[in-house]
Amino acid sequence: MDPEIRTVTTEAELRKIVKEPPQSLWDKDIARIDEHARTLIAHSPLVLLATSGAGGTCDVSPKGDPAGSVLVLDEHRLVLADRPGNHRVDGLRNVLHNPQVGLLFIVPGMNETLRVNGRATIVSDAPFFDALTVRGKRPRLALLIDVEELYMHCAKAFLRAALWEPGTWPDRKSLPSLGRIVKDQMGLKVAAKVIDAGLALDARTNRY
Repeated sequence: MDPEIRTVTTEAELRKIVKEPPQSLWDKDIARIDEHARTLIAHSPLVLLATSGAGGTCDVSPKGDPAGSVLVLDEHRLVLADRPGNHRVDGLRNVLHNPQVGLLFIVPGMNETLRVNGRATIVSDAPFFDALTVRGKRPRLALLIDVEELYMHCAKAFLRAALWEPGTWPDRKSLPSLGRIVKDQMGLKVAAKVIDAGLALDARTNRY
């Protein structure tokens, strides 16, 4: 470690820098899916799923579907479908070893987010699978999540990022394509435009 980098290694040191929050910020965790949480989940087309493996390795994966695709079974359980991806199933493999997961529900145009923490179970079939069908495709797997914590996250991060303000967005042409990134990172001899074409085809034909 660089001697000029000062580290924080205990909670006591941390609290010297960041004071304890008021009790109200601890109390905001309602540990259940109330009517407001149901509304936000129903309007969220994107949720970030955080998992951690047995060895402590972590993964955060975006899960996108038409808004309303995440099922709320009752006040304490929700279901997240697993859609076709790259077959690495990093998050699912983590859940096999450590069922604790974190979810962040994002609603377009809204700076506040809904945070849900709980325990996940991988399900290969259940009566509710038909309700997870999108574009005629029934998922092969889903995560059944027992909610242990649920609370709202304030708008500061999204406001600082100005995420929903198009004027702050970079010109897409100034950024490399995924094909260019893959080509360079993996040292492939294939032209970037060929990789991009293959990725675009997969995205169109293997979305569900």
